[in-house]
Amino acid sequence: MSDYAAQADQVTYLELSEDGGGAHKFYEVRVVGTEVTITYGRIGDAGQVRSSSFATHEKALAAADRKLAEKRRKGYAPAVRGVRKRRAVTRREIVSTRSSASQAPVLWRFDSGAAAFGIYVDDDHAWVGNQSGDVYTLAHDGTVTGRFGLPDGVRCIVSDDFWIYAGCDDGRVYDLGGKIPHVAYEIADDVDIYWLDINDGVLGVSDARGGITTVDHEDEFQWRRKSLGGGGWMVRCDDDGVYHGHDQGVTRYGSRDGEQIWHTSTVGQVLFGWQEDSEVFAGTSRGWVHAIGKHDGAERARYRCDAAVFSCATSPDGRFVFAGDNHSSVYCFAADGTRLWKLGTGCGSAFSMQYHRERLYVVTTQGTLACIDAGESAVRDAEEGRLPTAADVKATGWERVTPTARIETVTVSQAGSSSGVEVECVQENGRTRIRVTSPGFDPTWRVQFPKHIRVPGARYLVTEVLPSERGGFYRARGEIRRLL
Repeated sequence: MSDYAAQADQVTYLELSEDGGGAHKFYEVRVVGTEVTITYGRIGDAGQVRSSSFATHEKALAAADRKLAEKRRKGYAPAVRGVRKRRAVTRREIVSTRSSASQAPVLWRFDSGAAAFGIYVDDDHAWVGNQSGDVYTLAHDGTVTGRFGLPDGVRCIVSDDFWIYAGCDDGRVYDLGGKIPHVAYEIADDVDIYWLDINDGVLGVSDARGGITTVDHEDEFQWRRKSLGGGGWMVRCDDDGVYHGHDQGVTRYGSRDGEQIWHTSTVGQVLFGWQEDSEVFAGTSRGWVHAIGKHDGAERARYRCDAAVFSCATSPDGRFVFAGDNHSSVYCFAADGTRLWKLGTGCGSAFSMQYHRERLYVVTTQGTLACIDAGESAVRDAEEGRLPTAADVKATGWERVTPTARIETVTVSQAGSSSGVEVECVQENGRTRIRVTSPGFDPTWRVQFPKHIRVPGARYLVTEVLPSERGGFYRARGEIRRLL
């Protein structure tokens, strides 16, 4: 019998909660007339909302029953909202002490307001994301240029070609490439995110239980593997592999099928990872950074720090390897492992770092984004006690720009005078897809497009639609407006 046989407007609420850190999520279906509204997500969160309209009330009821039956087969059961509580999110343990080394030549520092993991630096901006869900963009002189507000703590900020993404503790990954953050991926509710990386639209996620999961450009599960060890923070992705660091070392899996290709042990648990074209770098709890060849898993070099390594990075030319420990120190090594210098940040231990044009950018346990002059003369002066005057940057007057399913609209006549690409949302096999309607594009390719603004039958105007590197689908870039 239909869940809705007794009355036209009714709500059915289900939950799936597993012991041992497994799934902990809800699924609610509401039928009002010819409209079905589904709300789903982690228990204790507001969840995501999707609505569909049907020709008749009877067809709406039938669609709702199919959705509920599918969830029951997966183990969902009737529940009362609010009885089960939200689970705590696992966060990296903060154990940080003050460095005894000489002070680093900090050019400027920005207080983001909470401990920060997320950092990304390009030619135009430095991005920082903290555990309060704030993401700020700053120019290279330290001037604040923007602020996003995400629903939960920011785990990391990564780039994938032109696209910038933030992994969030609410289980979603947000595209930060436009004026408004949009949901790009929704990770399974039983995956407690530690870190993530994205390569050509394919998402790799490491989790609290030592697992590694990949998701494709349409937010569809590809494969999941349990590592040889427990939880690890490192995941790096390229065209050929997914590199996972955990408490037994680093393991490489094939990017397409998840087959294990090699495993290399490390001295201590892997806490952070970095990659270049031919090597991955793993920082460990025992104070080492290991350089490991991507092709064969052979160790190329080791870099010795004096305490647990929270973060590491390299210079693009391969000359230098940098590391940050849990005693608020940063290090620079030559490629062969020779330590060149060790200096104190003065603002906490570096949870993440990136080198860009002779400057080392770090985000710390105190929530500071600091810009350090890593040039040879500046470091030499710092070791002799001559330091620049560091500017303290403030973010005054910046309101948080938060994710929303409501987007700017434009009429067809207005769109005619605007540059951009037209796309439309269609339903295929029960899922919403995006295809390009502007001429000059392959009509069989689908478009990677924000999940929470898709409305079947709607058309949109996108700044750019670009092909993926490996082909087979397009990727939306820039501002998105709905066509009326």
